[in-house]
Amino acid sequence: MTSRKKLQGLVAATITPMTPDGQINIPVIRQYVDYLVHEQKVKNVFVNGTTGEGLSLNTQERKQLAEEWVCQGKDKLDHVIIHVGALSLPESQELARHAAAIGASAIAAIAPFFFKPTNKDELIAFLQKVASEAPGVPFYYYHIPPVTGVKIRVEELLDGIKERIPTFQGVKFSSTDLLDLAQCINKNEREQFEFLYGVDEQLLSALAIGANGAVGSTYNYLGRKNNLMLQAFAKADLALARQYQLLTGEFLNFVLKLGFGVAQTKAVMTFVSGIPMGPPRLPLIDASEEFIVKAKAKLDSIVWPDGD
Repeated sequence: MTSRKKLQGLVAATITPMTPDGQINIPVIRQYVDYLVHEQKVKNVFVNGTTGEGLSLNTQERKQLAEEWVCQGKDKLDHVIIHVGALSLPESQELARHAAAIGASAIAAIAPFFFKPTNKDELIAFLQKVASEAPGVPFYYYHIPPVTGVKIRVEELLDGIKERIPTFQGVKFSSTDLLDLAQCINKNEREQFEFLYGVDEQLLSALAIGANGAVGSTYNYLGRKNNLMLQAFAKADLALARQYQLLTGEFLNFVLKLGFGVAQTKAVMTFVSGIPMGPPRLPLIDASEEFIVKAKAKLDSIVWPDGD
């Protein structure tokens, strides 16, 4: 699992399966890995991020999940990226050391979002302290300003970052600021870094700008469809690629109006895959039965270009 192969294509932002009483459901992950690989054709995962409720888990739970994904992904998954970001620097460093010890492909970290960094130097100082605890492991910055409130542009962050963080590999870019993304890619002419887009309904736009791939929650249950979009884009069949993107957007637009977040993502994944993802952890509450009925009907009604 220590492959240095370039990370491209789709990366599923993994859900954390939970039992009805709110404990992490470790035994389900083996089935989950097989489902992603065989049914969705997705062989890369991002563990303990936003979709995985990483910041709602304690350190031991995050370690258990990381270990299980690395173990079950051995010889099946290409990349297992472990998100180690936390509000506490020592906690984040501990998680980084653990991820390195278990053989994770890479680590990633968000900016701390209670006491926030206010400029590039403060943010890089924090990230450097995290990345340095796993000196042999590629490091990604997880840029998600709608959640963290840290709006330091990535374009600015990239200047000199490799000197400060030698393991810096790229960015999980979960922002709709495509101008910032474009400027990052423009600066990255030698393809030194990887830019993985994190707003699923805008992936085609990011690909057109030059994104290497994508990390997202919908790739858990719409991975095969999005892979077909990537194939169409690679063949310069933009009309077909647009069809896939617009249909994904049609579903997301529908569920967003109903109220769509991690809890609802768990519900969708459960009815699509048949794997019980369980409830979210408080303060999130379970998806309503009304949401499940309407979301399932909508997804079933979509006619995809491949006829499925």
